[in-house]
Amino acid sequence: MPKKNGRNTKSRIVSAAWKLFYDNGYDNTTIEDIVYESGTSKGSFYHYFESKDALLGSLAYLFDEKYEELEDDINTSDSCIEALLFLNRKLFEMVENTIDLELMKRLYSTQLITKNEKQLLDHNRVYYRLLRKIVVAGQNKGEITKDMSVNDIVKYYAFCERAIIYDWCLCNGDYSLSDSAGRLMPFFLKRIIKE
Repeated sequence: MPKKNGRNTKSRIVSAAWKLFYDNGYDNTTIEDIVYESGTSKGSFYHYFESKDALLGSLAYLFDEKYEELEDDINTSDSCIEALLFLNRKLFEMVENTIDLELMKRLYSTQLITKNEKQLLDHNRVYYRLLRKIVVAGQNKGEITKDMSVNDIVKYYAFCERAIIYDWCLCNGDYSLSDSAGRLMPFFLKRIIKE
């Protein structure tokens, strides 16, 4: 039970921080604001994060919470490709509507220069687990090629998503992330569809 409570505390801190970053901006949000909004304590904050900057990498876990929520919404009668496109659309809508563009830029820049764990590449995340589950199901149903391994397909898919977000950040959000992905992801996913 203590592990679950710890996970809930960390999750509350992460959720509160990102809400405040979006509402007030990263620079205008203090650790005290995060502690207050999350209903936790400074001790709890510093137990999980050594600084406010350390929270930047936690955005990957916020994405995972969204994936956990969306997993139950996947229509089981849809093809696996449709399931992947559904997840992509919903996540990108969340990014576009609730994550400040400057924070996305910071996340990507910190992932590029960090010598520590790169959260976006952590294959133990819910994101990668769910993608593997969908790809395995797609291969078993004969919808997705078996010419590539499950891990290679998941890596390819994640690469495509990161590339789209990276370009959106480079272009300062001058176009709709979810609309652009809606056009590009089917093009990329043609590579894994079984002919």
